[in-house]
Amino acid sequence: MRDDDARYEAVSSRDARFDGEFFFAVVTTGIYCRPSCPAVTPKRVNVRFFVSAAAAQAAGFRACRRCRPDAVPGSAEWNVRADLVGRAMRFIGDGVVDREGVGGLARRLGYSARQVQRQLTAELGAGPVALARARRAHTARVLLQTTNLPVTELAFAAGFASIRQFNDTMREIYAGTPSELRAAAAGRRGRAGAPSQGAGGEGRSAPGGIALRLAYRGPYATAEIFDFLQVRAVPGVEEVRGSHGTRTYRRTLRLTYGIGIAEVDEPTGPRTRKRPPAGLVCPAARGADGGWLECRLRLTDLRDLSTAVQRMRRLFDLDADPYAVAERLGADPTLGPLVAARPGLRSPGAADPEELAVRIVLGGPPARAAELVRAYGKPLDAVDGGLTHLFPTPGELTGEEVAEPVRTLCTALADGTVVLDAGADRYAAERALAALPGVGAKAAAYIRMRALGDPDIGDSGDSGDSGGAGGAGEGGPAGERAVAGAWRPWGAYAVHHLWRAGLLPAGELSVGELSGCAGALPGRAEEAGRGWEAAPVAVAAPVG
Repeated sequence: MRDDDARYEAVSSRDARFDGEFFFAVVTTGIYCRPSCPAVTPKRVNVRFFVSAAAAQAAGFRACRRCRPDAVPGSAEWNVRADLVGRAMRFIGDGVVDREGVGGLARRLGYSARQVQRQLTAELGAGPVALARARRAHTARVLLQTTNLPVTELAFAAGFASIRQFNDTMREIYAGTPSELRAAAAGRRGRAGAPSQGAGGEGRSAPGGIALRLAYRGPYATAEIFDFLQVRAVPGVEEVRGSHGTRTYRRTLRLTYGIGIAEVDEPTGPRTRKRPPAGLVCPAARGADGGWLECRLRLTDLRDLSTAVQRMRRLFDLDADPYAVAERLGADPTLGPLVAARPGLRSPGAADPEELAVRIVLGGPPARAAELVRAYGKPLDAVDGGLTHLFPTPGELTGEEVAEPVRTLCTALADGTVVLDAGADRYAAERALAALPGVGAKAAAYIRMRALGDPDIGDSGDSGDSGGAGGAGEGGPAGERAVAGAWRPWGAYAVHHLWRAGLLPAGELSVGELSGCAGALPGRAEEAGRGWEAAPVAVAAPVG
């Protein structure tokens, strides 16, 4: 949404579909908000629009305490885009600027620091330092409100270089001191009669972990994503507890400063923000809020908090835009009934891209990956339910005793021949993977889709690789290119719909099975869309 008048219409209707896509600020109050903020709509003349929260903060506006604009889902645009800005935003979200500075970000992107600064400022109204600062401030607010960690220790855990910088930032963004923010959160919990979540008397995470709400926009097919992860869970590293409808996904995480255990609950019912009274919201916006997944993180080093959150968001595809996906795919005769039957179906990513790549290339059921974990993975200091190990790093899988092609892949990951970090060049990574002996184009395309979170797997970019994206790239049949082109940039979601409906063989990324043209099998699609609950046939093969 690029037109300011259209943005104002979204603000006037409190349209939650655009939360995270842009922010608006009110010059008379000095506050910036999300589009769905329930406060009285300001006059158009007093409103300014910003692409990022960091840009609003840089312009001198502070975050609204009512709608908490810093807690919205991220923009799906950064997952789609493969250019410098898109890659930079994914790197910043993964904490690269906090760990390596702007120079480290520029080196990873292959551009000068000056050019990165110029590009981000031109598009987002803020440079990498300001964008990382907004991220640190949000992490600090979460820690203030969910733990009893001493403020001094908390500041450094959130990534601030000094206490003074921390205090100044919190006053500027939230119009309050850290102590005031913590006291206000405690007051809200007291009025609600709720216990202090995540409080730890020793200034550390509580036994249950830091409690978080991972927000998403629009509908979210929760059961489907938990099904997907459950059949692929690698014993020792992952587990899913509970029965259908009340499951908890758990896994170990290897992070920059330490390790962690993440838990995400399957919602037992709708979880949406409270809406303003009827009459204050246009009918089209009602019920379009999205919601959240309950998450708990137990970390050995709290400096890893924001990185751990971002990795779980990628795994559960929480920054997706289901409205844009439905608009594009819903117009296709084959996919339309499937999209209507499964609103909010997501394309799961990966908590650890290198781990997923190893699992895909290894192949076989999860038990096979579990054998690798027991042989080479680092045991946890204390077993936690079914969680016993960290998945081995590529460097631990380069010995002669490791079977091919896993050893070749891990050697390439360890020496930098293949790069699968958050902001990696997806086209270059796919080409490098496909060139490795024993990996091949189909595995490379699947790794690109999940490990690198690419929603547009039907596009092989400029690679010219006929096997890219499962044969649906530039070198594939003309019909396949037509189908993939009709679904861009949401080909990954199309594939997941086809897998679920049984219209595409499990694990297959090529659309050649659809007779080479969109809408080839509308009757079967409608039948599969109606009959999925009665006959839950296909999720892709549990390879990773």
